[in-house]
Amino acid sequence: MSLLNTISKPVNKYRLFTIYGGAGIGKTSLASTFPAPIFIRAEDGLSSVPSNAMPDAFPLLNSSDEIYKQLLALINEDHQYKTLVIDSISKLDRLFTEEVTKGNTSAKALALAMGGYGAGYQALSAMHGRVRKACQLLVDKKDMNIIFLSHAELNTIDLPDSEPYQQFGLKMEKKSQSHYIDDVDFVGYMRLETFVMKDEQKKSKAKSTGERIIQCTSAASSVSKNRMGITDDIFVQHGVNPFMTFLGEQQ
Repeated sequence: MSLLNTISKPVNKYRLFTIYGGAGIGKTSLASTFPAPIFIRAEDGLSSVPSNAMPDAFPLLNSSDEIYKQLLALINEDHQYKTLVIDSISKLDRLFTEEVTKGNTSAKALALAMGGYGAGYQALSAMHGRVRKACQLLVDKKDMNIIFLSHAELNTIDLPDSEPYQQFGLKMEKKSQSHYIDDVDFVGYMRLETFVMKDEQKKSKAKSTGERIIQCTSAASSVSKNRMGITDDIFVQHGVNPFMTFLGEQQ
């Protein structure tokens, strides 16, 4: 059989989403609108979801062993879930860090962990890599959507060929972020729509319409991207999932 006979046009399946933003912006509520969701919880963000829309969830995590067992159960056992939500990778990063540093949360603990020389950072990244690999198995074997939720933090970007500037990104160890940014279909920064206006004293004041938007195109102000051809900000309505048209047969 010729390899030329194996050529076809790939069918796009957008399955991997990273959504980050400030506390209380509605990340968990949005994730709960994906098809048949099951939550792995490093923190208890489901308290904001109304009881009539409450999704199924595993017990709160206390150790890294527990998340791997929960992921293996979803991979190996029969179930009807179509979406896995990990809420949040920021808190998961803290849980992993505490294990790598044996509970020492000082600023230098991770750098000095496991003998230093970057071993602590490598161990932490490997733990996230194991989670990411398990999630890919859920995509490939179970045809599930994967939603990684994260808190946001403001970072200073200092490039050699430009002036330093600030950018919103994932709130977690920098060397571990690539697992949730590089090989995913969507990275979006969720925020309130805000306008800066001048008052009578010509001082700048920020005002919001209360609308929530997701920035998901390349921008200096935030880590964001998408493979779906989206070129504008996404407006998020309460209880409505704006990604359903991209989920193919799972609508």
